[in-house]
Amino acid sequence: MIINGAYRPDGHTDRVIAELSRLLTGAGLHVETVMLRETSIEFCHNCRECTQVPGINPPPCVIDDDMNGLVERMERADGFIFAAPTNFGTATALFKRYLERLTVYGIWPWGARMPKLRKQGVVPKPALLITSCSAPAWIGRWVFHAMGELKLAARTVGATPVGRLISGQVLAPPGTALDGPTRHRVARLGQRLIKAMAT
Repeated sequence: MIINGAYRPDGHTDRVIAELSRLLTGAGLHVETVMLRETSIEFCHNCRECTQVPGINPPPCVIDDDMNGLVERMERADGFIFAAPTNFGTATALFKRYLERLTVYGIWPWGARMPKLRKQGVVPKPALLITSCSAPAWIGRWVFHAMGELKLAARTVGATPVGRLISGQVLAPPGTALDGPTRHRVARLGQRLIKAMAT
């Protein structure tokens, strides 16, 4: 399952995701892409109702929107790609809204000092983490926070990253084809995920 938190249709993130999807489908994997910009996800109410329910499976959220169905499909997925470009030094608000709603993957009874994740101790699913920025990639890696938020999403749902991509100096308009080096890196990432899914 691909979770795409990009705002811009046919921008760099969409192009990377399309290329990865093509590679994975060509290897015989079924790929579902979720465009968060086309998905109805409200802000978390911080009511913590979901965190009072014990167990390894996330309970339904009290908010009636697309997130409950998305979580059900995520539970059936064997691997993930989390993607969001950097916006103002961090992941897009689209992705962060989705990330907050992953609260259903936590257990935090009233009175307990700390929460715990439902998927702690389970065999992790493989994941790729994809982000980009207009600054050089090293700034995206060491200064910006988008990659950390993608990593947090993966850990929350019980996944472990097997590959990461930070594309720097992404300044081209929508519709611009990926350059050769980026396509090569994307191909290597795709192969990592394919290999991880086979084990």
